[in-house]
Amino acid sequence: MKTYGICTLGCKVNTYESQSINEQLRNKGFIEKDFKDICDIYIIFTCAVTNVAASKSRKMIHSAISRNPDAIICVVGCYVQVDVENLAKEDKIDILIGTKYKDKLADYIEQYQNERINKVESLANIGFENLDVKHFEHHTRAYLKIQDGCNQYCSYCIIPYARGHERSMDPQLVVSEARQLSKTHHEIILAGIHTGRYGKEYNYTLAKMIKEILANCPDLKRIRISSIEITEIDDELIALLQNDQRVAKHLHIPLQSGCDDTLKRMNRPYTTKEFLDRITDIRNRVSDISISTDLIVGFVDESEEEFSKTYQFLKDCNFSFLHVFPFASKKGTKASLMKGQLSNDIKKQRVKTCLELSEKLKYKYEVNKLNKKVEVLVEGYENGYSYGYSSDYVYTYIEGEYATNSMVTCVIDHISDNKVYAKGGGMKDEIE
Repeated sequence: MKTYGICTLGCKVNTYESQSINEQLRNKGFIEKDFKDICDIYIIFTCAVTNVAASKSRKMIHSAISRNPDAIICVVGCYVQVDVENLAKEDKIDILIGTKYKDKLADYIEQYQNERINKVESLANIGFENLDVKHFEHHTRAYLKIQDGCNQYCSYCIIPYARGHERSMDPQLVVSEARQLSKTHHEIILAGIHTGRYGKEYNYTLAKMIKEILANCPDLKRIRISSIEITEIDDELIALLQNDQRVAKHLHIPLQSGCDDTLKRMNRPYTTKEFLDRITDIRNRVSDISISTDLIVGFVDESEEEFSKTYQFLKDCNFSFLHVFPFASKKGTKASLMKGQLSNDIKKQRVKTCLELSEKLKYKYEVNKLNKKVEVLVEGYENGYSYGYSSDYVYTYIEGEYATNSMVTCVIDHISDNKVYAKGGGMKDEIE
């Protein structure tokens, strides 16, 4: 059994972890195939952050089983950690790995014979698993997981129960892996469950770690923070965004609700005033910053008045775009025990309303970019245009063909059919 397919669901942390397993298996002589093909081994990196994510995880497991009933089925990650009892009853699943032991998955596959391998343990004393990744094939941007776990326990969230307590990668290992990744990638995305809380056990801040990476990776053109809480953005990090052009000018800062009463029920650690004051300060100091957010609508007992406050607050914050999710009760969370669950129809309507606002905010932000110079990391070429992300996370189509993985300087020219187009400029750099 030498061929394998990997399906990766969920966050950027999962993307990093699955790439590590990919490299482990290749190093042992296994051959990667598309997950949709007939494979000897299927590996599903699951997600449990929402009920939809859990449903997708189950769907991918069953699709792999039906595709090849004789294959070794490996199910890994958050969904395993929170629902191992039910998954263990599935006769066709051969290997179950929770949050721990991902670094040994390739060895478990080699060792596997006729009995199931089940490695799901208590998260009480779990440490940071170093899953060394050297290269992201078919990706111009590389992910680097530097932090794991969460101590916040928002009332709606299952992740602390799936990922365990907060922990960080050793700073020396971060620099070493970043140096390796920068040999073949112009951009590195720092990922974690709470990326902004990186390094507390090492007396490090996230800003200090970014400075270390940039100082030791001269080939790196851009470093990006995947997501960060408003409470984790300190003055040191803002100064770094302000003064170093290699730090991507985009922050994705989860809000979840724009109403203080809702935030309190969610157990979020800030008020709307604190949130708005901080992003106003960021914008005053970093003029070209893009700020986007996550939003949960239809939370327990969210009234029309509360939703209206959220809607107005979203406009007050002037985000560049929104990620909007309907609240779904997760067994094991505090919110699952609360009274006042809303109907799906109400949730769907509120999602629709906020997504329509997101499109308006996105267009408003992009219009303000017209005739301005940006640097785009090219991901590909099609129909006369190269395309990729700018520093502030605007997906840009550049007239003409430029090499994939090159950093191109150009000027945003026009917006058409919800796409941003640019002209001119030249190739700043390219990794061979």
